[in-house]
Amino acid sequence: MLIVLNILEIIAAAVLIVLVLMQMQGSGLSGSFGGTGEVYRSKRSIEKLLLWATVVITIIFAIISILLLLPLK
Repeated sequence: MLIVLNILEIIAAAVLIVLVLMQMQGSGLSGSFGGTGEVYRSKRSIEKLLLWATVVITIIFAIISILLLLPLK
């Protein structure tokens, strides 16, 4: 079980890094949809999806990290 949790944490960390990099101001997908974000505008659907995916993966990463801290029998 410990090996599975370690692998899942590595995968979650890699996915989280990719999601954060895709949301960076002036790069990633935000520049693809008509601008660098210098003017206030509402978030488009893909950006909302990236935001929610980041939140979900962060929660999963935190839960796995806490589980790895628990002593195994």
